[in-house]
Amino acid sequence: MTSYRAPSDGFHVCCGTPLMNTGREYVRRTPLDQTQVVDVAAKLVDSEGLDALTLTRIATELGVQQPALYRHVENFNDLLRLLSLRGRDLLANRLGAAAIGVSGDEAVAAIGHAWRAVVAEHPGLYEATDRHPCAGDDELEASVDRVIDIIAQALAGFDLDDDHRRHAARALRSAFHGFAHLESGHGHPHEHELDDTFDGLIELLCSGIRAQRAETANL
Repeated sequence: MTSYRAPSDGFHVCCGTPLMNTGREYVRRTPLDQTQVVDVAAKLVDSEGLDALTLTRIATELGVQQPALYRHVENFNDLLRLLSLRGRDLLANRLGAAAIGVSGDEAVAAIGHAWRAVVAEHPGLYEATDRHPCAGDDELEASVDRVIDIIAQALAGFDLDDDHRRHAARALRSAFHGFAHLESGHGHPHEHELDDTFDGLIELLCSGIRAQRAETANL
């Protein structure tokens, strides 16, 4: 028979699952899982910043004892890794949706604006993508490759060979990440001009891709 602490404790002894007082006895709520832990962590970092993230805080938000989290995340770094995956998956999905039905300069603009929107809407989750190294982690490396592949596919209208298209995709990733990172951290001194600056960045990038296309055509 499952053992319980005194009802006043409000926790299940074995796993820390929160208990709900029904008036007669305490019963377990929905079992905790990894998705719930990452959901709460993502919401916290987006609203308060990544520095607010601690396992103690997540346990408090979920209404469980901290040891209950270790059934679903190994440690704090593992939680950062899961947030990093969540952030890159969100980014890839948004970029893929934005690139549907457009090509050429419009595709570059659509991807750029989608990237910027993701960072504005999920600043903490996006910041997490830089807090955990992806080198040597197959799953994280695959999440980066997915972003690159989506951008490369969107550049098909520029008629580049595979190598140049992939290099261009990496360049766009670097440019959009850098701009959005600075914007999120208030790194631009004149924020009221950022929309014009971003439009100029897209024009510059597209001009560079077209120049690369002309260069490869002459080889």
